[in-house]
Amino acid sequence: MAGSARPSMQELINLRRHAGFVGRRSELALFRANFDTQPEDLEHRFVFHVHGNAGVGKTTLVREFVRTARERQALTATVDESVNSVPEVLEALADQFARLGHPLKALDRALATYRRRRDEASAASLAQPEQGPTAGSLAVAQAGLVGLGMVPGVGALTGAVDPAQLARGADHVRAALGTRTSRQEDARLLTDPLHVLTPTLVAELDRVASQAPWIAVFFDTYERTGPFLDTWLRDLVIGGPYGSLPANAVITLSGQGPLAPNCWADCADLVTEVPLTPFTESEARQFLTAKGVVDDTVVRDVLRLSRRLPVLLSTLAVAENAALPGGVDDPSATAVERFLKWEREPTRRAAALAGALPRRLNEDIFTSAVGDAGGADPSALYSWLRTMPFVSDSGGFAHYHDVVRDPMLRLQRSVSPDRWRAAHDRLAESFGQRRESAGAGLQTWEQVESEAWWVERLEEIYHLLCAQPRLAFARALGDGPAACAAGAESARRWAHVFTEAGEAVTDDALRDWGSHCLAALGDEQRGVEKLLGMLLSRTELDDTGRALAFMIRGEGHSDEARYAAAFEDFDRAIGLAPQWARAYTGRALVHRALGQYEKALEDHDRAVERRVSGTRPFWHRGETNRLAGRPEAAIADFDQVLVIDPGHVLALASRARTAHTQGRSAAALADLDLALDIKPDHIWSLVRRAQVRRSLDDTGGARADLDRALALSPRNPWIVGERGELLRQEGRFEDAIAEYDRALALDPGYAWAVGSRAMAHEALGRRVEALADLDRALTMKPSYRWAADQRERILAATL
Repeated sequence: MAGSARPSMQELINLRRHAGFVGRRSELALFRANFDTQPEDLEHRFVFHVHGNAGVGKTTLVREFVRTARERQALTATVDESVNSVPEVLEALADQFARLGHPLKALDRALATYRRRRDEASAASLAQPEQGPTAGSLAVAQAGLVGLGMVPGVGALTGAVDPAQLARGADHVRAALGTRTSRQEDARLLTDPLHVLTPTLVAELDRVASQAPWIAVFFDTYERTGPFLDTWLRDLVIGGPYGSLPANAVITLSGQGPLAPNCWADCADLVTEVPLTPFTESEARQFLTAKGVVDDTVVRDVLRLSRRLPVLLSTLAVAENAALPGGVDDPSATAVERFLKWEREPTRRAAALAGALPRRLNEDIFTSAVGDAGGADPSALYSWLRTMPFVSDSGGFAHYHDVVRDPMLRLQRSVSPDRWRAAHDRLAESFGQRRESAGAGLQTWEQVESEAWWVERLEEIYHLLCAQPRLAFARALGDGPAACAAGAESARRWAHVFTEAGEAVTDDALRDWGSHCLAALGDEQRGVEKLLGMLLSRTELDDTGRALAFMIRGEGHSDEARYAAAFEDFDRAIGLAPQWARAYTGRALVHRALGQYEKALEDHDRAVERRVSGTRPFWHRGETNRLAGRPEAAIADFDQVLVIDPGHVLALASRARTAHTQGRSAAALADLDLALDIKPDHIWSLVRRAQVRRSLDDTGGARADLDRALALSPRNPWIVGERGELLRQEGRFEDAIAEYDRALALDPGYAWAVGSRAMAHEALGRRVEALADLDRALTMKPSYRWAADQRERILAATL
C-alpha cells in the first residue's frame, strides 16, 4: 500500500496493551523522573532492579519503562531469556541499535570476525564420528574451541564456559601452526570473547551516547540469564576490566528474586530496587473497570480468584459473566478453570489447554499439540490464542505466562494422566521428526553441533520426560556428555530441561538433578568437568555415554596440560569403546604434547585402522609425522585427507608447510593458492603464503598477503612479526625492529619475535643487544634450539 507500511500484529498487540495499562504509577514516576536529572546529579540512578513473584506484572512494567525511555528520546534495547551467552547479548544489542539507526559498526565487525573465526574453526575441525554412540548421545566431532583463526569449534561462547571446553583441540592446532602463533588475538577471541568483544561494545556505546540524550538497556526475565550475566554486567556497571559505560546509560534488570549478594553486594548503593507486589484493591478495580468488568459481584469474585495478580486479572477479565465455580483450593487453578468455563467454544478450550504443553509455540508446534483440533482450523485457533493476555512473544516463539501455564499443566495431568501421557508422547514424536529433519543430510557429528538439531532434541527430551519420567530419564541422561562436548551453554540448556520437566510433573528427582547440574555449571573454570564427573557417577549412564564422558573429559584435561589425568580418562574411554578412533587420537595428542612421537604414532595407527569415515585420523597422524621429522609420511597422510575431501583447507595448508620445509616452494605455493581460493580470508594460509613468497624473493606479493591478513586481524602479533621479518629481509633493519617491538607489545611472551629482533640488531652491529635478546628468548622458551644456536654463533664470532 502507498504511504507508510502497515503495522505488524506484534506492534498492534503492544499498542493495545499500552492502552489498557493501569497501576504502577509510583514505579513509572520514579523511572520517568530519572530522565529529568543529569547523570552528575547525586539523585540520578544508573541501575534499576524490578523484582517480584511470577505474574506480578514485571514484563508489562518493563514494556512501559521502555516506552517511557523512548518518550525521552532514549535509544533502547531489550534482552530476555532467549539469549544463552554474552556474545548472544552483544548480537541482540547490536541488532536493535542498528534498527534504531545507530549501528554499532565496530561491534558488528568484531562479532563478524568472531563468527568467522568460529566457523573457520568448525570447518577446519576434522573430528568425525567413527563408531558407537547414537545421534542422541554422541558429539564426537567437537574438539572444542581455540582461536588461531582455524581451530575446531562450535557454539556461541560465554564467560561461564569451561576454558577446557573452549581450548579443546589446541594441541593438534599448535602442532600445525607452531608455538609462535599460540597466543594470537584470534585465540583469545574464541577462548575469552568477553575480554575482546566487551571493550568494543563499551567504546561503541560511548560513541552512540554522544548522539542521543540517553541509552536505556533492559534485561527482562533476569532470573534465567543472571547466572551467566551477573559478573559481566556488574563489571560493566562499576567500570571494571572492560572500561566504563557512558554516563547517560541506564540499566534495568527485571527478575523474580533478589540480585545475587555474592556478586552485587558491593554495588548495592548503585542499584535502585523496584519491588512489585500484587495490585492494591484500588489498582485492581481500576484495571477491571478499564477492561469493562464493573459488576461488583463479579469484581469481588475476580479479585479473590486472581489474588490481584495482573496476569490473572487479565485472563479473568474476559469472564465477567461466567458463573463462579466453587470448592477449589488452588486460586490459580480456579482462575484457569474460570477462564476455560467462560470460553464457550469447546475447541478453543481444548486448544488453550493443549497449547500449554510445549515450552514454546509457533503455529507448527501448536498444530502438533492440538492434534486434529476437533476439525477446527489450527491456524485460526493459533491466531486466536495469540490474542490472549497470558501469551507473549520472546525469542521468535510464543510463550504462556508461567502463572497460567503451571495450573493448566496441573489441571491436565490430574484430570487424565493417560491423556497427559499420550499428548506428550505425540509432541515428543513430533519434535523427534523435526530433529531428524534438522539433521537430514548431516553426519552424526554435524547434527550434534547443529543449533537447529539441538533445539528440537531438547524439546523432544522434555516431552519424553513429561510423558514417562522414570523410563525417559536414562535416555535423557545419555545426552549429557554430548551437551558437555558442545560447551557450558549447551549443557546449561540441557540441565534446564530436567528442572522444567520436574516442575511440570512434580518430580523432585528430576528437578533436583537439573538443579545440581546447573549449580555445577556455575563454576566458570571447571563447570563442564564437574558435570561430566556427576554424569559418570550415575548408574543409569550406559557404556556408550560413559565412554563419551571419559573421552570429553580427557580432552579437557589434555587442553589444560593435566596429562596424567588425560591418559587415565582416554584409557577408560578406550576400555569401554575400543572401536572409537577419536579416543585413540585423543591419547595420541597427549603423547605428542609430551614429545613421545613413537607412542603417538602407534595410537594414530590404531585410530586410522578404526576409522569409519572422515579425515581426522589421517590429518592428526600427518601432523605428528611432520613434527617427528617424517615429511614424506606426513605428506602421504595429507594426500589421503585430500582424496577424501579435496577442499580441505587445513590439509592443503599443512601439506604446503611440509613442502616448504623440504625446499619445494612451488608446490607449497600451489597448495596455499588453492587453500585461499577456497577460503579467501584464511589468515594462516595468507601468512604462510607470505613466507613462501618471501623465500622466492617476491617481497611485493608477501607484503600484499601480510597487509590483507593484518586487515582481517589488526592486533595479531604473528602477522606483525612476519612484517618485521619481511623488512629485515629487505635490509630495513630499524623498521623491522619497530615491527618486532609492536608484536611484543601485543604479546610480551612472543619468543620468536625476540629472537628475530636479535638478528636485526646483529645486522646493525649491535651485538650486545642481539645477545641480550637471544638470552631473553631462551629464558622465555628454554627449548628454543634456533636461538641457542644463534647465540653460540655470535659468541664464537666475538672470540
